[in-house]
Amino acid sequence: MIIIHAYLKVDPQQRQTFLDQVKLVTEPSQAEEGNISYQYYEDPEQPNTFVFVEKWKDQAAIEVHEATAHFQNFVKTVPGLLSAPIQVQLFEAIEIKGA
Repeated sequence: MIIIHAYLKVDPQQRQTFLDQVKLVTEPSQAEEGNISYQYYEDPEQPNTFVFVEKWKDQAAIEVHEATAHFQNFVKTVPGLLSAPIQVQLFEAIEIKGA
C-alpha cells in the first residue's frame, strides 16, 4: 500500500473555489478501483491549511489516478489558488500479518 500526504496552503480569498475543486476530485478518486482511502482535512489551528491523506493499492493505481480527468483538472486549477507550493510526502506501507 502507498500512502500520500499532500499539504496545501490555500489563499484565503480563494477558499471557496478551492473547496469546490476538492469536491470535484474527492468523490471520483474514492471510487477508483485502486483507491483504499482518500480524505482531506483542515488544520484547526491554521485556517486554510489542508492535508490530503490518500491510500492506494500500489504504484500502478496511483498512475491510473494521475491520468484521470478529475485529477488532471485539479492539478491544473489548484496551484493558482494556493499561497505556498504543495508539499507531498509518499510512504510505502507493509502489512504485518497477525499484528
